[in-house]
Amino acid sequence: MNVRVSPSKESNLRLKAIDALQDKLGYRFHDPELLELALTHASVAEGARKMADNERLEFLGDRVLGLMTAETLMEALPEATEGELSRRFHTLVSRETCADVARQIDLGPAIRLAAGETKSGGRSNPTILGDACEALMAAVYIDGGYEAVLRCFKPLWVKAVKESGNVSRSNPKSYLQEWAVAHGMGAPVYTLVSRKGPDHAPVFTIEVRIDDLPPQSASGKSRQEAEKAAALGLIEREKLN
Repeated sequence: MNVRVSPSKESNLRLKAIDALQDKLGYRFHDPELLELALTHASVAEGARKMADNERLEFLGDRVLGLMTAETLMEALPEATEGELSRRFHTLVSRETCADVARQIDLGPAIRLAAGETKSGGRSNPTILGDACEALMAAVYIDGGYEAVLRCFKPLWVKAVKESGNVSRSNPKSYLQEWAVAHGMGAPVYTLVSRKGPDHAPVFTIEVRIDDLPPQSASGKSRQEAEKAAALGLIEREKLN
């Protein structure tokens, strides 16, 4: 795998964060190198040769998370229609929800980032947190099997499952638009603040404004994802739901 960790004060702090992470996750890895891979952001590999990162695990984690979410919704909502299940599903597997779970288990301090990404606030970046959370779920699945990752998933996503019927979270842009109209305000205006990263993995930062309310910004892998995250951030900050 070639995931190298240089001894330093920062790496010692990460080791403590990784240990605490496993406690909050409720799972101890048999293969610590697999866990380290799940926590290694692609920025670490920039300029390095054959440096492994967590992008492949993120791909698998997205699918593992999808199956667990679908099963959980089927069990929790036996009378729900396919449309209702789909709407809740997309909320629960969204990067915003994954980032919320990442914060819940203090995943940020355990992530391995390049120095520049760390200085720019990468450990609190919702996109980085969400991706790392997906990679972590994949790592648990590989290390301990489906039942092990399901045991991790259920307590971490229980709050999100209960709140998945909340339209402000499942479709924040529409909710914010309707709220603005109902309160006699202009429509939300979304502005592209920046686009960073390589063409194959861009990161968009979007700012949303409504009349005199302070603007809210957020990042995502697409403009649509960033707009949704910004809308949700404004809703939660102003307690509009």
